Order: sequence, then structure tokens, then C-alpha cells
Amino acid sequence: MTRLKKAHIVSHTHWDREWYLPYEKHHVRLVELVDVLLDKLDSDTAYRSFYLDGQTIILEDYLKVRPERRDKLEHYIRTGRILIGPWYILQDAFLTSSEANVRNMQIGRQDALRYGEPAPIGYFPDTFGLAGQTPQLMMQSGITNAFFGRGVKPTGFNNTVSDGGYESSFSELIWEGPDGSRILGILFANWYSNGNEIPADETAAREFWDRKLADAEKYASTGELLFMNGCDHQPIQLDLPEAIRQAQTLYPNVEFIHSNFPDYLAALEADLRERETSGKPGLSTVSGELRSQRTDGWGTLVNTASARVYLKQMNQRGQAMLEKVAEPLAALASLAGRSYPHHLFTYAWKTLMQNHPHDSICGCSVDEVHREMVTRFDKSRHVAESIAEDSARFLAEAVDTLAFAPFGTEAIPFVVTNTTGWSRTGAVSIELEVARLYLREGFSLEETARRMQETSLDGRLLVDEHGNSMACSAQDLGLQFGYDLPDNQFRQSYMCRKVKLAFEASNIPALGLRTYAWVQASGAAPDPGSLLRGDRVLENDSLRIEISDDGSFDLLDKRNGISYNGLGVYEDTGDIGNEYMYRQPDGEVARTTMGETASISVFENTPFRAVIEIKHEWEIPASADERLDAEQRALVYYPERKAQRSKNTVLLKLRTLLTLEREGPGLSIESTLDNQAKDHRIRMLFPTGIKSGSHHVDSMFEIAERDNIPPPEWLNPSYTQHQQAFVDISNDVSGLTVANLGLNEYEVLRDGRNTIAVTLLRSVGELGDWGWFPTPEAQCLGEHSVQLKLIPHNGDGVLSGAYAEAYQFQVPWTVQQTGIHEGTLSSGRSPFMWECPQAAFSSMKINEKTGDLMLRWYNMRPLPGELQLNLKLPHASIYKTTILEEPMPGLDNTGEGRYSLLLGSCEIATYGVSLGE
Repeated sequence: MTRLKKAHIVSHTHWDREWYLPYEKHHVRLVELVDVLLDKLDSDTAYRSFYLDGQTIILEDYLKVRPERRDKLEHYIRTGRILIGPWYILQDAFLTSSEANVRNMQIGRQDALRYGEPAPIGYFPDTFGLAGQTPQLMMQSGITNAFFGRGVKPTGFNNTVSDGGYESSFSELIWEGPDGSRILGILFANWYSNGNEIPADETAAREFWDRKLADAEKYASTGELLFMNGCDHQPIQLDLPEAIRQAQTLYPNVEFIHSNFPDYLAALEADLRERETSGKPGLSTVSGELRSQRTDGWGTLVNTASARVYLKQMNQRGQAMLEKVAEPLAALASLAGRSYPHHLFTYAWKTLMQNHPHDSICGCSVDEVHREMVTRFDKSRHVAESIAEDSARFLAEAVDTLAFAPFGTEAIPFVVTNTTGWSRTGAVSIELEVARLYLREGFSLEETARRMQETSLDGRLLVDEHGNSMACSAQDLGLQFGYDLPDNQFRQSYMCRKVKLAFEASNIPALGLRTYAWVQASGAAPDPGSLLRGDRVLENDSLRIEISDDGSFDLLDKRNGISYNGLGVYEDTGDIGNEYMYRQPDGEVARTTMGETASISVFENTPFRAVIEIKHEWEIPASADERLDAEQRALVYYPERKAQRSKNTVLLKLRTLLTLEREGPGLSIESTLDNQAKDHRIRMLFPTGIKSGSHHVDSMFEIAERDNIPPPEWLNPSYTQHQQAFVDISNDVSGLTVANLGLNEYEVLRDGRNTIAVTLLRSVGELGDWGWFPTPEAQCLGEHSVQLKLIPHNGDGVLSGAYAEAYQFQVPWTVQQTGIHEGTLSSGRSPFMWECPQAAFSSMKINEKTGDLMLRWYNMRPLPGELQLNLKLPHASIYKTTILEEPMPGLDNTGEGRYSLLLGSCEIATYGVSLGE
């Protein structure tokens, strides 16, 4: 007997919290929608269920305004008529960090469990492409599927694989991650609105279903057909039960069901098993990243990676402060006896993640949205900084600094903490209070200021905990006002005298600390000499940098003799696209600073660091010509626009600082751009000269390998792509890693030199997509500052340590002044040591339920590895967990806290440590 086709109709709304309207205007509509939904569930049992877009923040947003309806909302969640979770928000996949993706799942599940069970659905309806490690992330979350709308192109007609090299035979597929995790992928081949506004009228219903059934069958592998009844901000369809009854009458050979995702999956999986048993062709397997590689390249939305770069920079800073500074510092302080502030972390993460939906972090909304994002970034960062400061202060008070007592009471100790997962060397700076006088002492303001200004800064040296003097620079910051906020008193104001010290800290252990002090002592600091060789050459034991008249430079890796020439050139092109996609005007030739005379001078020269300043004043077109405005208003599709750049010009002022540290394996670049032009893009170019057909790039828990040449279907002249911490081109003998801070777009140019082009700024004037939404603030006028780092290596970015250096570049040092006192912690202290060249350390935090220490690594290579872990703290046991921190059986102790941990290929590995004896 032939089985009936089933039309699974899933009611939902895709809720962008903010996009073409500001948040609160969408918020008002959300409250109205949920009110109507609850009333409909009350009045009509035939309206079976509703999926609340996979993000629990919708519950928060609704209950802010409707707290009195919580019980009713919870009732329908617990009875399965409203399905929620698993995420806190629907985040962008490529612009949010690895740990942000984990916290999103952890917090979403935690919040969902307050109302009922989260739906085991990997939901990515409108995500702009998907990271390769998503299958592993889902599997570790107890989810075996992913529903998504972008990233894969299925075959066309009759479910046959065409000669076009499409990635999937059907809308259903097997998605395999780099570690081998395999999940069922469901592509919304006809979008997540293919069952929207189903007619109840007979004539309209027949026309609707004739078309919709055919569209679904074109891609489906079985007779289980999925119809998504909803769309962006879509109100619920009140007459859906009537519409379903009408459809059933018209099509007796199709079973129409007001369904939900779990029921649809159960039916689909049963059909797939039957299909396999009967010997029919199986589903296609798609591996790794889903970035719409096999498309024409015009609709990938990839250039959201460079829309409003300032947002990406704020996000990078906020993520790093939370996951790489505040969490590890709070964990270290917790090991030393301080309470871990889970509540503050949840608040800070939630505030940050409210900026992570694709229409938010991608910078593709109206200006009001992104103004509010800036406030959220500040709020989250302020909480993270407060946690970090309190934890660092607690640790500093717990460190034994008696080694500096012989230098007398004038000694000023401070603690440097390395919160990265690798031993670290680099330039550190701290503002020290040399003297302080509280206003409560009763002196007049004039007298207080005079006493502080007369404090002598002479006769001082920087020493380490062994008393060895160190080279440093000291900048007198003069008189400063400050205040304390005691736990048991009113605020205490004071005047102080400050000095800013800078020096190179060496070999600070991973997640460990060292002590230093500025002391009264005779003698002179060691002077190993300058890193300058004239006013245009920087050189240390590893690198030599020579700067040309136009400000470009050559970099010699002295360790292997490989030279990289013509680096650091700026490129400017027109952009007549929008916040989603870049579009260069037809026929335009890119302008560059090659051959443009630059002003070059020495900016800093110390024994541990040298900096050269390069300045350009560059005339570029002021904007696009008048035709662009007319084309935007007429909604001309951006690839078809004919606008050119204006004949008028403005001055683009560029200031570049090149910094080399004595022990540094890389060259740091800071570029300040005073942008007064519109409708253009600025990039910095790094020709590698390395022969390689592919490159590596940092992504979510993965070093992804991508081809330099796009597939044959790709028609867009631009082949820009996403990155997180770095992009790297290597071969067997050499490699160049280009690290960045919040510059998420790059391109490997097809210029014969494998030039890495990193986007510094992109200026556009409209949102794009389905209407005309002017966004003048997306032109990003004014001053912007960006940071990069070039790290040459021997061809293996993992084993050479280049990638670890790029990861450390993301993380600021932590420094804290303290006094001379006894303590339970010693200089050089670290709670554990680990060794595994192919592993990257990702996270250290405390589990809220158990109080256990949680440690996470991931394998950067598609090969198994072995991680040697030596725990140097009292503990009862160690066990492996999922990313949800759900424990698995404990591991054997090989003696004195030493563990040998196997890392699978590209595995994300999390371990819990039960503290105590």
C-alpha cells in the first residue's frame, strides 16, 4: 500500500528583535503576538502548537511587559503547545566567538528549564551561513539535527544530482563536522515561510497547495513534507485549523497535520529508515562549513562582516573581557577563596548576546538599532571589567610579595596575570600610584595637591621577584584625583601622584602570575640596546622590517630567511552596495598608497620596544555619484547598479604605527583612519608570495581550510570571507599569519601573490534587502583605529606557535598594584600545566551547580592528539563533560595530579575538576 504524503504544518514566527525597526517597536508587536497566541490556545484546541523561534529571550521580552501572564505561558510550554529553546538568542555563526556560542546554548537551556523542556532542535532559520563545528556543538548539546535556511544549494528537479556540483541531493541531508559528528540537516529549500498564510477559501487554497506541494516535493527525499507557517515578525494565522480542514477536503491523498518539529522529525526519520531498507539512494553528506560556496556569490551576505566595523571591534573586546579575562580571573580568585559571581556573569553574557543576532552584530539594521547596541556593549563590558578588577585585586592581596620587603617601604609591588592558555611574553604597562593623600586628612586642596606634586620619582628601578633590575620606561602622569568605594564606608576621595610604567614581561605562565616592584634603588637598568637600525628599520632576533618611502614595508623572517615584500599598502575602492553586500562600481580601478609619499618618523625607542610612525594624506573620491541615490530609491538590485564614484575628493588621513618588541615573534600594526568619504571600502594588503592553493582561517572551535579560488558557480568578482582571530597562508617552508582585533572580513586575492587583504572600514548608506532604508551612520564618518599583527612562521601555524600568538593577541594583560604582605600564592603560580602542541585552550570557569573547575580545549588539527595535564591544586577527581558541563565517568589519576587526555580529531574537549582533597 502506498503511504500517504504528509504535509507537516509548523506554526512559528521568526522574531528579529531589531532590524528595520528599533527594538522597542518590534517589542510592542511581539507582546501583541504572544497575547493573541495565548488567547488562541485558550479558545481553540485544534490549534495544536507554536514554535517560539528557538530563542528563550522572547520569553524575557514578553514577560517584561506581561509578567501577570507567566503562569499561562508556562502552562502551554509544559503541555507542549508552545515549544521553546534551545538558544538564548539566534546568533550569527561567524561573528560570535566559540565560547559565546557555548554560553548561548548553556544559558538558553538554563532559562528554558525554568518553564519546561527545551525542544531538541538545532534551529538556524536565517543564519548567514554556518560554521563547520556546528554538528559537534549540536551533538554535545544532545541535539541530532539542524534546521537552516542558508549555506547549501540542493539539486533542482526530480531529486537528481545535476552536473552543477550541488552540495545536496535533497532538502534533507547528513551534515558532518570536521571531527566526524553527523547530524540530520533540514534545509528550508523553499524558505521558512513556505506554508505562510494558508488560504481557507476553496479556490485560493487549491491554487496555493497545487504550487506549494509541488515546490516541496521538488526537493524532499520522502513523503514527509515540511511547511513553515510563519515568517519574519509574522502574526499567527487565526484561521489555520479551518485552512487545514479545507486542504484535507481538497487533497484526500495528502495527510495535513498541524505539526511540530519533534513530530515531523520522528516521521521523517522513520521514512528515511524505510528508504534505506528498501535500497533507495541515501541522503547526501555535506561536510564542514556551509557558506553558500556553490552559488553565484551575490547573495551570501558575507559583507556583513565589514558593515559597521566599530561594532565588531566592540564585540571582540567584550567577548575577550568576559571569556578570556573575567572568567579565568574569577576562577583563579575562586580557587583562592573568593566567591564566583555566577549571577553577574549571566547578566553580562545575556547583555552581550543581545547584540549577537544576525541583524544586530552583522551591522545590517537601521541606525537606531546600532546606537542601542553600543550601549549594550558598554554595559556588558563594564560588568566584565568590574568582575575582572575585583578578582585581580583579590588575587593581588593573596600573593606573597615579601620578596620586595628588603627594598623598604617605598617599594611598590604589582602583579601581572596572564589569562591566556599559553606561557606569554610581551610588553605590559601599568599606572602606579606612587603616593596618595586622602582628602579626609584635613589638608586644604591646595596643600594636598602640593604634597603630591612634590613626590619624588627619582632613583627608582623596576625589579622582578628575584631582585633583578629590568629595563622599563616611566612616564610621569602627574597629579591625579581618585576615590575608593569601601564595602562599609562612604566613598573616600584622594589625590595621588601617578606614573605609567612599561616593560617586557617574560614567560608569565599560562593562567598564572608574576610579581614585580618599582623600588628605590641605586644602579642602572640593563640596556640591551635599541631595536632601531636607523629611522626606518626595526630588528630583533627573529624579524627585520624595512620601511619604504610610500610607507609599505618588507619583513624578513630571520629564522628561515623568507622575506615578505610590499606589505602594509592601503587600498581604497568604491562601494555602491549596502550593509549586506559589497559592490565595486563597474570598471573602477582600485586606488592604493603604493607610490604615495609618506611621512616616516620614530615614535618610540626603548630597550624593549620600538615604534615607527607612518603618515599619509591621501585624496580619494568624496562619495558615489548622484546616480546611486536614485538607484537606491528605485530598489535597483545592487549587482545591477551603474553608479560610479564622485569626481569630488576629500582628504583621507592615515596614521600607521609599526611596533616591534624585543622578544616578539610578530609585528604589531595600529592604523588610525580619519574617514571623511562615503560609499567606499578601505583595506590593508599583505602580499605573501607563498605558493598555495588554500589557506587557513580561525573560526568557531576550528582552523578551517578554504580554497583560494572560488568554485565555478561563483560569479561575484569579490571573494571576501569571514574570519575571527586570524587568517594564514602557508606551505611546507613558510607561512604568514595575519591576526586582527575585530576585523572579521578578509580576502585572498587572485593576484598571483596570494595577497591577504583585510578590510579596515566599509562605508555604505543603506540597509538593503527588501526596501529602501537609509542608514547614514553606516558611512562610519570620523576617526577609527584598528589593530593587526603579522606573525611569520616556518609553515606550520600550529606547531610553530603562530596561532597561539594570534590567540594571545586577542587578550589584554591584567595588572594590579598591591602592597608588601604575606600571601598564600607565590609568584610564578599557575593552577595547572598542560602540554599538547595541537590543542588550543579556550575556557576556564566555575560550574554554578557543582562548584567544579571547568576547563576546555579544542584540537586545531584533523588528527588525534594527546594532552598532558598536571593539576597543581587539591582535587578529588577529574571527568570529561559535554559543552553543557554534563559529567561523564571520571578519569584515572596517573599520579600526583597527572593525566593523559586523548583528543580526537578536531574535538572540543571539556573537563571538570572536582575541587578539594
